Amino acid sequence: MTRKNQTLGEFIIENQKDFPYASGELSRLINSIRLAAKMVNHEVNKAGLVDITGAVGETNVQGEDQQKLDVLANETFINTLTNREIVCGIASEENDEFITIKGQKNDHRNSYVVLMDPLDGSSNIDVNVSVGTIFSIYRRVTPAGTPVTIDDFLQPGNLQVAAGYIIYGTSTMLVYTTGNGVNGFTLNPALGTYYLSHPNMKFPKDGNIYSVNEGNYIHFPQGIKDYIKFCQEEKEDRPYTSRYIGSLVSDIHRNMIKGGVYLYPSTSKSPNGKLRLLYECNPMAFIAEQAGGKASDGFRRILDIKPTQLHERTPFVCGSINMVEKVESFMDNSK
Repeated sequence: MTRKNQTLGEFIIENQKDFPYASGELSRLINSIRLAAKMVNHEVNKAGLVDITGAVGETNVQGEDQQKLDVLANETFINTLTNREIVCGIASEENDEFITIKGQKNDHRNSYVVLMDPLDGSSNIDVNVSVGTIFSIYRRVTPAGTPVTIDDFLQPGNLQVAAGYIIYGTSTMLVYTTGNGVNGFTLNPALGTYYLSHPNMKFPKDGNIYSVNEGNYIHFPQGIKDYIKFCQEEKEDRPYTSRYIGSLVSDIHRNMIKGGVYLYPSTSKSPNGKLRLLYECNPMAFIAEQAGGKASDGFRRILDIKPTQLHERTPFVCGSINMVEKVESFMDNSK
């Protein structure tokens, strides 16, 4: 049930009965993410006023330069989740290994693991372009009362119990799903409260936006090159509009509202793709499917991929269902 001026907290409480494990744990977990997001939003909004922009001079496990806000956001989410009796483990794009959380009683009794990209698109911070946080939640598969293992994190995306993202832009929004549709909440900064602003979000089945870094065109597979040329043809409802921000959260968010497809294919330099399956692609794929869209690696459903590594990468095509299927047809024809 949705109603005008409904807060995120009220929405979580009213809808937790739709969740198959309605013990209140998941509600508390989403509330913890909500709190951490407000703290990160506060810091993001100060960028440029205080010395929190730029690189810290270190690289993360992905080989990428860590930005100061990357580190701050990572620490904020980890500390907020750790300090509550909810999660038994956390995996972050910024950390080499997963983190085991014993709980206050040291009994490893908590039920959920969280995987996250704490600040997606952080290289855009210095130029005041929207960035975001992406999160994915699973129930542990190892027995309660034992420390988490890698198996708790290497689950296919179709076993996610919740996923979402926070976009820190002209307004700050938290968008999430627990498998019963997708809802978006906008932060009222004066009150510090998220209000339901985008109920039951849906990808249009078709769109006229394609989002891809065309600077890498020469390195793309032939099927992706053919699709881009298709988008640029002066025929019927084409050419399509090219829109690429370079922040995954921002690009997916725009395409979900307006209709479009996001492409981050493999390249000759990165044959396995560049986006992380666990921290970026799985949560976005879950959201996309719950919003009537589709997510693929060009050939197969993202949510059916069984991960083998914590920082595994994959090609990624996500968006309006008819557009994704058109990309897949070009990939099949180029085999």
